[in-house]
Amino acid sequence: MPCRSVVSLVPSLTEAVAATAPGLLVGATDWCSHPGDLAVTRVRGTKNPDVPAIAGLAPDLVLANEEENRPADLRALREAGLRVLVTEVRTLEQGFAELHRVLTQGCGLSRPTWLDEAEEAWARARAEFDVRAVVPVWRKPWMVLGRDTFAGDLLAHLGVRNRYAGHEERYPRVPLAELSAPGRAEVVVLPDEPYRFTAEDGPEAFPGTPAALCSGRHLTWYGPSLVRAPQVLGAALRAALR
Repeated sequence: MPCRSVVSLVPSLTEAVAATAPGLLVGATDWCSHPGDLAVTRVRGTKNPDVPAIAGLAPDLVLANEEENRPADLRALREAGLRVLVTEVRTLEQGFAELHRVLTQGCGLSRPTWLDEAEEAWARARAEFDVRAVVPVWRKPWMVLGRDTFAGDLLAHLGVRNRYAGHEERYPRVPLAELSAPGRAEVVVLPDEPYRFTAEDGPEAFPGTPAALCSGRHLTWYGPSLVRAPQVLGAALRAALR
């Protein structure tokens, strides 16, 4: 049976489906900000989806992610009789594979051109930087990228070595005094999500270390944003390191 309606609980996947088959989506979270003109029923957040509202939409498929969505919510959706496809994305290659699975096997769509373009863009990307970095994703408390993260793998493809890639936690809390210690890193990468780092909020905590302010969507989302991600991230790093 073809898939006629989808609810997405993952901003990346919402954008991916909308870019491939705009009429397929009937529901998405409040955090699903792309495309900007998305007109679907909002079902609260990734961590607190409105299960009765989702069930009321009677979608053929609910898209979720093992990191962004809680097991209890996914279990409740399945108990409501809904088909739930859960992705795991911790590397760039895994991201490409999961996007293909979601769109072709899950949604029953043809593989989109933008996915081929994204793979080609990353195949052309060079590891041009050869620098050590810390990559905060939150402050109060300070949290950084640790092991096995999609964003960390994207940066590694560009030659940016995450200082905490070997940490036992995926998003460790690290005191600022340690993060900003002399010699800890050659650049600090500050995305604008999940915490919105800006030129006035973030770089001042790392005196003497170049700060690369970058698009969080291009660093952490797996979807159509991957087409331009090498260019966008590369430009941010070059601006910081020039």
